[in-house]
Amino acid sequence: MTDTSFTLRAAAASDVPEILRLIHALAVYEKLEDQAVGTDAMLREALFGKRPSCEALIAERNGRAVGFALYFTTFSTFLCKPGLYLEDLFVEPECRGLGIGKALLQRLAAIAAERDCGRFEWRVLDWNEPSIKFYESLGATLMPTWILVRMTQREFALLAR
Repeated sequence: MTDTSFTLRAAAASDVPEILRLIHALAVYEKLEDQAVGTDAMLREALFGKRPSCEALIAERNGRAVGFALYFTTFSTFLCKPGLYLEDLFVEPECRGLGIGKALLQRLAAIAAERDCGRFEWRVLDWNEPSIKFYESLGATLMPTWILVRMTQREFALLAR
């Protein structure tokens, strides 16, 4: 019989190197390695600095971090309520199928409910069929009419002049 047990918990400052390792693994999976330029110090400040901009959950198996979810609060002007935005969720390939991804999403849904959020949202790459099917199986709705608009530091610095 294979051990399929795992635990979820809020990330601690000591987890930053492991979260960064998992972020790098996610970047490799998404073929975006060149964009994963964050450092331990940057992530530590974002999660645990004077004004944290995000939070994280860690999934552990046999005492080792095997997955994470990084999220933050948004706001819906139409609902006049906060929302929870999942920036990234990743489970190491060898630990997929154990219920870790679903457990992370369930915990985030519970956090959204506890915080009286009007929405719980995230994005998925259009080529990532396994994830799309997984999210749909949980009752999530894809929003194909909404297009992501982005400016990087260079562009918004120019616009702010």
